[in-house]
Amino acid sequence: MIVTSFKGRKVALFGLGGSGLATAEALASGGADVTAWDDNPESVAKAAQRGIGIADLRGVDWSAFAAFILSPGVPLTHPKPHWTVDLAHAAGVEIIGDVELFVRERRALSADCPFIAITGTNGKSTTTALIAHILTSAGRDTQLGGNIGTAVLTLDPPACDRFYVVECSSYQIDLAPTINPSAGILLNLTPDHLDRHGTMQHYADVKERLVAGSNTAIIGEDDSHCSLIADRVEKAGVDVVRISRRHALDNGLYAEGTRIIQAAQGRTEVIADLDGIQTLRGSHNAQNACAAIAACLSVGVSRDEIAAGLRSFPGLKHRMQPVGRRGGVTFVNDSKATNAEAAAPALSSYDRIYWIAGGLPKDGGIASLKPLYGRIAKAYLIGEAAPQFAATLGADVAYEISGSLDNAVRHAARDAERDDVPGAVVMLSPACASFDQFKNFEVRGEAFVALVAGLDGVSMLV
Repeated sequence: MIVTSFKGRKVALFGLGGSGLATAEALASGGADVTAWDDNPESVAKAAQRGIGIADLRGVDWSAFAAFILSPGVPLTHPKPHWTVDLAHAAGVEIIGDVELFVRERRALSADCPFIAITGTNGKSTTTALIAHILTSAGRDTQLGGNIGTAVLTLDPPACDRFYVVECSSYQIDLAPTINPSAGILLNLTPDHLDRHGTMQHYADVKERLVAGSNTAIIGEDDSHCSLIADRVEKAGVDVVRISRRHALDNGLYAEGTRIIQAAQGRTEVIADLDGIQTLRGSHNAQNACAAIAACLSVGVSRDEIAAGLRSFPGLKHRMQPVGRRGGVTFVNDSKATNAEAAAPALSSYDRIYWIAGGLPKDGGIASLKPLYGRIAKAYLIGEAAPQFAATLGADVAYEISGSLDNAVRHAARDAERDDVPGAVVMLSPACASFDQFKNFEVRGEAFVALVAGLDGVSMLV
């Protein structure tokens, strides 16, 4: 994508990772005079090799810049602003990010092209992938990017018949002051990233910006923060569609078991049924489906097209992803569950689980999962968290300290195969970060898939 909104003007940029490089090149291609920097000398050298203008931003004239483009991974406010943020504020230079540049380019080239933006504490990646799959399977020109892993400025440029599906983190929204999607989704809010936002209220305020600027705001009703946001946004004149996985609504979409109900002015109608769709198991996925259905309806997708997309959804990699079967045993990759709250949906979706857990522990451990212990046939504990998790499970759940993922997969597969109860699942849902043994959760998930593939008699699903 070529960004033309700063043609002929000077801009500063900090952060030269993948999205930062894409942003610098998009700006330069559009005629901006870019001065970029990074705290990592290797990133600076790589950018220089690609022809990007490089200078230490400590020693430049900030009054010459029309804008400062900040990587979303760099602190804007908490725990304290990055030194570049202080320099930009002192010079009165606006601070924005790559999503804001996309928003401005869309307004300039094709202001009415469908743009669906998704945020929330949990579920946003699955919802983003589901919406993009429905649109693609319905034959729409679909551009998928943002926080889900593809830099938004590497997508094709805005056009009237091009649909954008963009996952937005709170960091990205914080740097996108004029974000205005056709449909904005706020799934839920629980405490997260407070090291970067300071307070839960500030975190919620940032998330609210996305739906406040939307033509249609799709907002979860199952936590108090989102419910209050829905009320405020509606009073401000935005068209609000409320969604819930926990209770019936007078107006909106809600889940009743596997059925998705649409309610309007006291009348209800079953609009979809997730029964038998393995990639959309669980009440959390019912909420994701409610949001996806509402968003797709708002941009003109038919119910039949939506139903077909739901049925064929392959799932999000590393998130409750069925990857193989042997006999009656299913192997599920949920490597993206990097804390207990993220692991809970997977554990609540199956009744007989041989659970592989552990890694680099997060605050709070797994004590919050105790209501789900009855679903766990046995736990196989790996990584640094293994002793801590063993102490938490105590006598409530049978466990072994497997140490490595290799041992855990082999032992869990053996035990699950011997289980007389039908429907056994071997599940990697670590409730931990990966960094003690793996580079990231993706690498951990791929390792799990490879180990499952190496077992005798397994039919792979991926």
